[in-house]
Amino acid sequence: QVQLVESGGGLVQAGGSLRLSCAASGLTFANYAMGWFRQAPGKEREFVAAISWGGGSKYYTDSVKGRFTISRDNAKNTVYLQMNSLKPEDTAVYYCAAGVSFRVRYSDSGTYGYWGQGTQVTVSS
Repeated sequence: QVQLVESGGGLVQAGGSLRLSCAASGLTFANYAMGWFRQAPGKEREFVAAISWGGGSKYYTDSVKGRFTISRDNAKNTVYLQMNSLKPEDTAVYYCAAGVSFRVRYSDSGTYGYWGQGTQVTVSS
């Protein structure tokens, strides 16, 4: 049974930082591209960042470039999202997702087969 478990969310003031983690089990982690998506109240889920199976390729939505960094540790079956200079508009539930590397289109949520339960990030102004 595949499980993705996010952690690290919380309440932070604008300008602060958080590090999200997503621990995967039940799959061969190195075979999967990993993505982070977020969903704010009343809005559709949107792409935030993604990383290829080996970590050599990284992708970000424009609004987080230069502030967020995605990374992975295949030995620990974990993907991370370091979020710096947080803004109130970053407030959302953040989800990690796993997609088979040769099938995934990094920003397309429909191409990811497995999802975590989400972790809340709230940025106060």
